[in-house]
Amino acid sequence: MTVALCATALVILALLSEITWPTIDRKLDERRARREAKRRGVAPPYDPGRERRAEQRARELLKSCVNEEEWAMYRDLGFIRVWGGQAGLPADAARDLRGVPYAYLIYPHKPIVAYLPQTTTLLNEYCVEFPDETRPYGSARLPDSDDVLAKWMALKGDERRLIAEANLHLPGRQIDPKQVQRDIWRLGRWERERLARRAAADPAGPTSPPARPNNPGTLGL
Repeated sequence: MTVALCATALVILALLSEITWPTIDRKLDERRARREAKRRGVAPPYDPGRERRAEQRARELLKSCVNEEEWAMYRDLGFIRVWGGQAGLPADAARDLRGVPYAYLIYPHKPIVAYLPQTTTLLNEYCVEFPDETRPYGSARLPDSDDVLAKWMALKGDERRLIAEANLHLPGRQIDPKQVQRDIWRLGRWERERLARRAAADPAGPTSPPARPNNPGTLGL
């Protein structure tokens, strides 16, 4: 019985080695290629699945950091709205729109767009970059969700500094204003549908949308 078990175990090990060794050998070859590329100062071989895996990890991190509404917004619409937090209003908006809060739309690898939600007036584009200095994927470009998270954290952590250091442009410099207006419209419809679903699921719950920040906004510039 012992001899039979040993023979069976050896056969299983042999079969497993035949199945797993090609994968191990390929991984070792890839590792040697990366080391050689790093030694020669050239880009490592392109892995088509690497960026996809990095983006998946970035999405999981983004989901764990933003609130439930912001994550659903990004998942469904591809961008996140962040309410502005500064006091006052820009001089050109204060004359007719005093007291209207402002907000930002955060897109992956595009400028942050500031606008007035109650009128959908576009204010400015703020161009900021958050390169990946470690370059683990052969490029300094962050995964899309990591780029959104970096902008979100910067706005939440120190909005004034981010706006002061960003490259300021008028609307339309890099993003088509019509696209932004469509996105604002999509966001409004998305919020109404979301509210309707909540009301249908809980008829006794609140029927009005959550209040916006009651402090007036400015971009500090």
